Amino acid sequence: MKVVKKILLGLLLVFLVAQFFRPEKNQGDITSIDEFLADTNPPEHVKVILKESCFDCHSNVTRYPWYSQITPVNYWMADHVNHGKGEFNVTNWDGNSVKRKDHKFEELIEEVKSRKMPLESYTWAHANAKLSDKQIKAIVDWAEQVRFKYSLMPKPE
Repeated sequence: MKVVKKILLGLLLVFLVAQFFRPEKNQGDITSIDEFLADTNPPEHVKVILKESCFDCHSNVTRYPWYSQITPVNYWMADHVNHGKGEFNVTNWDGNSVKRKDHKFEELIEEVKSRKMPLESYTWAHANAKLSDKQIKAIVDWAEQVRFKYSLMPKPE
């Protein structure tokens, strides 16, 4: 019994010390999304969907819930955000070529239609981020319009 107590006390100590080590937070300026919104011109209902279901992981602006203060959860969340921004980051949108923007929207459509996005692990804690069929259609319709706009733009050779 003493060995079990020592092990539990050791684990508690490790857990407590781990709380002093935290990953860097993804806290940019909300205006960093403005270029993306201006370029893609989502209707208001799509903006709401993007804010609730996408921007936390796909921009430099993340809303952190209370449990994100707990290590190791904060590292898990940081990994999700970094991976999400690596795949599709609306914050640096203006720096992308038209070809890349079009490709990112092609991927967006594919991921949303197949219900791979938003991630199930994200919607566990953010139930309002789970997309309904109507929301999926709204996102896809908007994304297809954006892709059409990009198809009309000249592409450098």
